[in-house]
Amino acid sequence: MITTDLLIIGAGPTGLFSVFEAGLLKMKCHLIDALPQPGGQLTELYPKKPIFDIPGYPTVNAGELVDNLMEQIKQFQPGFTLGETAETINKLDDGTFEVTTNKGTVHHAKAVAIAGGLGTFEPRKPVLENIEKFEENGVEYFVKEPEHFRNKKIVIAGGGDSALDWAIFLSDVASDVTLIHRRNEFRGALDSVEKVQALKDLGKINLITPAEVVALKGDSHITGISIKSNDEIIDLETDFFIPLFGLTPKLGAIANWGLEIEKNAIKVNNALDYQTNIDGIYAIGDVNTYPGKLKLILCGFHEATMMCQSVYNRLNPGKKYVLKYTTVSGVDGFDGTRKEAEKAVVKKID
Repeated sequence: MITTDLLIIGAGPTGLFSVFEAGLLKMKCHLIDALPQPGGQLTELYPKKPIFDIPGYPTVNAGELVDNLMEQIKQFQPGFTLGETAETINKLDDGTFEVTTNKGTVHHAKAVAIAGGLGTFEPRKPVLENIEKFEENGVEYFVKEPEHFRNKKIVIAGGGDSALDWAIFLSDVASDVTLIHRRNEFRGALDSVEKVQALKDLGKINLITPAEVVALKGDSHITGISIKSNDEIIDLETDFFIPLFGLTPKLGAIANWGLEIEKNAIKVNNALDYQTNIDGIYAIGDVNTYPGKLKLILCGFHEATMMCQSVYNRLNPGKKYVLKYTTVSGVDGFDGTRKEAEKAVVKKID
């Protein structure tokens, strides 16, 4: 069993920043996310897209923002359960919670913050006969461990950043990479499109456009696919088929936890601390709703800050916390590090 002070469901930007705010209050955090890496939508959907409304950053790439958040919270040593979804929650007699994932991992926490963005993400699956038969038997919707594809033949389908980025990355891992898109044009970062063009010219990526996969072949494991391109059917041998058509957000199992739901979002008390109708469970970021709600990252950061103050009071009843500015008090990490402003120099001027 994984034990922590604050269990955060969702490792997007709001969930990650919660770790920093909780760390300032000396509370340990653990995060659960269905995706195989932290960052939520920023990492999975548009890592190279610029964001323009983060204070202090005239522009910052989504992936860079996630990297910075991870660096910021590193000193507070959070734990991660990735590639798993929070399935059930039980409130114990002492007011603490047990959360179990779809893979049976049990977490025990004194408070729970749902920071699931728009909910759990489910891959958009191509409509292909028997595709469920090959899931985890050659059909992969996420690249969880690149080494899994070492010296294998792979086919990637998609026209966005994820398809381009993984085609580029896996061109140095797999023995054969084929990228398929139903259009000739790709919707992704310009430098990624240019890299794919260069790798195609070098013979490291096979590019087939316009085309789409129409059939999967194999018995217990995929062995090949059929592609339709310009009214011609092309058969390819492959060890893996990776369709990257984006993700569909859903509340998933969270919708069955007894929380008050309104239009696929969790209602919270925004006048105080973003707590739900269940004492000890909070919802922050895009997953919550209240009058005047704005689905912005910077609003999620504010909600995370107020939530952590409330959790501190919950965990330390009767103990008054005096807010200190980090510019004055510094930041003490759980790893023994300390960050503080340089001391003022006291010296007489002759």
